[in-house]
Amino acid sequence: MRRNEVEELYAYNRWANERMLNAVAALDDEAFTRDLGGSFPSVRDTLAHLISAEWIWLQRWLGTSPTRDPDGWADMDLPGLRRFYAEVAAGQRAFIESLTDADLDREISYRTLAGVAHTNRLAFLLRHVVNHSSYHRGQVTMMLRQLGATPVATDLILFDRERAARA
Repeated sequence: MRRNEVEELYAYNRWANERMLNAVAALDDEAFTRDLGGSFPSVRDTLAHLISAEWIWLQRWLGTSPTRDPDGWADMDLPGLRRFYAEVAAGQRAFIESLTDADLDREISYRTLAGVAHTNRLAFLLRHVVNHSSYHRGQVTMMLRQLGATPVATDLILFDRERAARA
């Protein structure tokens, strides 16, 4: 994997996350927070998990292993989640811009929230975060359907097609 591929992958991730945040904006507060019985009960809880996980991984890449989720993440409304995501996305972008191709082979040591130590190559961790977010965006899509709301597609190929159409 090369840095330009990481930049492209994270441009996709930002595009997909923004599309999902825009799609859930149509929900009223009751629907946004309704317990639908998923691994994270509501649309809000699922998005809060997705964004807080991206924050946790960014902190790990920067050399800090958080011992807990970020303050207030579980109670954020949609505007709060958008602000938090904008900060995380900006941090990711700055981190990725600082990398060289050689950095991607660097081993990153970190601890999980439970304190378990792990070491992985940075390139693998970068891919993991986008994969994790894709998984949870899929859950939000299902929740939107359950709520009778309009889901939004976030497939990688759609990102590429939109980008090509703009060029």
